[in-house]
Amino acid sequence: MMGTALPQAATGSKLHRSCKPAALQPRRASRCTCMAQAAAVAPPAVRGIEAENMVAKPPATLLRPVDLTSSVKTRFEKMIRSAQDSICKAVSDIDGTPFREDAWTRESGGGGITRVLENGNVWEKAGVNVSVVYGSMPPEAYRAATGSVDKSFTGRVPFFAAGVSCVMHPHNPHAPTMHFNYRYFETEPWNGIPGQWWFGGGTDITPSYLYEEDMKHFHGMYKTICDKHDPTYHEKFKTWCDTYFLIKHRGETRGLGGIFFDDLNDKGPHEIMNFSEECVNSVVAAYCPLVTKHKDDAYTPQQRQWQQMRRGRYVEFNLVYDRGTTFGLKTGGRIESILMSLPVTASWQYDHQPAPGTPEWELLDACKTPRRWV
Repeated sequence: MMGTALPQAATGSKLHRSCKPAALQPRRASRCTCMAQAAAVAPPAVRGIEAENMVAKPPATLLRPVDLTSSVKTRFEKMIRSAQDSICKAVSDIDGTPFREDAWTRESGGGGITRVLENGNVWEKAGVNVSVVYGSMPPEAYRAATGSVDKSFTGRVPFFAAGVSCVMHPHNPHAPTMHFNYRYFETEPWNGIPGQWWFGGGTDITPSYLYEEDMKHFHGMYKTICDKHDPTYHEKFKTWCDTYFLIKHRGETRGLGGIFFDDLNDKGPHEIMNFSEECVNSVVAAYCPLVTKHKDDAYTPQQRQWQQMRRGRYVEFNLVYDRGTTFGLKTGGRIESILMSLPVTASWQYDHQPAPGTPEWELLDACKTPRRWV
């Protein structure tokens, strides 16, 4: 979910089960049902987020002054900005190419920092976004953010959201794409519903070719982190990831999974933030060795074309189902940052079917029948 940070109530209160936006259990992506519907979303008649004011250098904080006393908001902003710095440095050190940075603020608070490396030596496109958003969202954006199917809500919902999100698309077909997003979201009391807060996020991997030892490394790191914080996390969040990233019209997942969670508020905010922080700070160790391992592998034009088709699947999921993309478009977020997750190149071949037993067939089989890697 790129470009959109998704909320603790102003009061800091936890959700009551009766007013929770959705149960804490795996569920499918946003309710958008076709690519045309998602792609055709125009800027809303009432813009939910103020226009950006581009700045030469990001300010020390993107929070409103009144929120500087909030230990949750200040700690989370520090966490995501530190993660952006460290991950961009690690990627730039491997690639040998610097990131371009765009930064902006908004008149009544909030803003963002987008960093993009494009057409580098190793990555075709790599981007890391940080955003802090104050705004109001229409009911359909609230439903997209929470997965709620209740259509009785009316009026705009005031919210605060902050997050860091990233997508990495390497040149080499043997090196995997990787995505992560960690976010914190609040809504103010609204329409008879108390103010709410929750955390969401996850890290997932999307290879074009399957190397089991790579998957054991990547998934093993996140299982270790999950087990450290809660023994129930990995089984639940691994399954949730496979469910969330399902391309329903294809009957296959976008990639080979990882962890995914949303609406997480069953523990104290700082306890959940400890988990999120360790997850995002482990991205470099979980992912970068796999790119370093494969970045110079030889490949054929046919393997490159297969990578392009898998990227086509990536585009389909992001534009049709991804909650963050839908939320950003429906609230009037910065389009370049929202769509930064899309690869530079992708392709669609008519009715392409890999031959059974080929490496391409093996990857597709793993996407159609999610596997347990650790």
